Amino acid sequence: MLAPELIALIHRAEDVLCRVEKLLPPVLAEPDWDASVAFRYRRRRGAPVLEPIRHLASLRFSDLKEIDTQKARLWQNTAQFVQGRPANNVLLTGARGTGKSSLIKACLNEYAAQGLRLIEVDKSDLVDLPDLVDLVAERDERFVIFCDDLSFDEGELGYKALKSMLDGTLAASSENVLIYATSNRRHLLPERMRDNLAATHGEDGELHPGEAVEEKVSLSERFGMWISFYPFSQQEYLAIAAQWLRHFGLDEAAIAQARQAALVWALERGSRSGRAAYQFARDLAGRGDAGAVTGVPIAPSAASNDIPEGLDHV
Repeated sequence: MLAPELIALIHRAEDVLCRVEKLLPPVLAEPDWDASVAFRYRRRRGAPVLEPIRHLASLRFSDLKEIDTQKARLWQNTAQFVQGRPANNVLLTGARGTGKSSLIKACLNEYAAQGLRLIEVDKSDLVDLPDLVDLVAERDERFVIFCDDLSFDEGELGYKALKSMLDGTLAASSENVLIYATSNRRHLLPERMRDNLAATHGEDGELHPGEAVEEKVSLSERFGMWISFYPFSQQEYLAIAAQWLRHFGLDEAAIAQARQAALVWALERGSRSGRAAYQFARDLAGRGDAGAVTGVPIAPSAASNDIPEGLDHV
């Protein structure tokens, strides 16, 4: 039987250990890997967690129109990755609403059966990338860490963490992890005129960027592949709108009638993007009839002048 003094000492030691454990950084625990093929990294009350994403976007490559070159490049890179061959981290940049994020989601649906998994990480949590990579490094699956709409302000901690993880740490990068990021900024940092003031010209006319410029391009250069997206032409926008209208069950006659209304929709938003085309299709399909969209009839009668003349050339 233990002496009362020893029992009291044990209780005090346990109390001290409990207090010390609260001061230690929480450890990232493994999730149920069978719960989903996609996960979201979050902090809940300061503790890091990987949450399974239960309801995934059902996008396929065939759903994405007018970006065939971009699809082919990302498809090939991801195919190499899931087959265990060398592949690159990818930065998808360009015009808003042109399918950058959708293309990554389509990649997951295409290759999930071959062992591809996706982990979505916000830029504020990029400082935890090393712990996340260590967690999955020994698993058989292939993991894409997805950073959507990525851009940094100067001095943010996640910038340095991502830069080191891409290429710059003493530890070798894990063979089963790639980083796919989307951004409207090619260099991920704001670019200001004053950054160019330190640039110099050699006697032969060669331009030498200043340190501020070098710092801004150093992160994006560490992505092995850049995939650029560009604003859609009118015909490309209409083709995307027609694709989504078919997706929502409209027939070809209704799609043809919706042409002018789709142009008005884009004109009001100042953008002929794939996102605008999708939103137009949802709105029209949700109405369930041939009613007006944004106040403009879909199919004017012979006597109607409600649709502005020449709109087809906007």
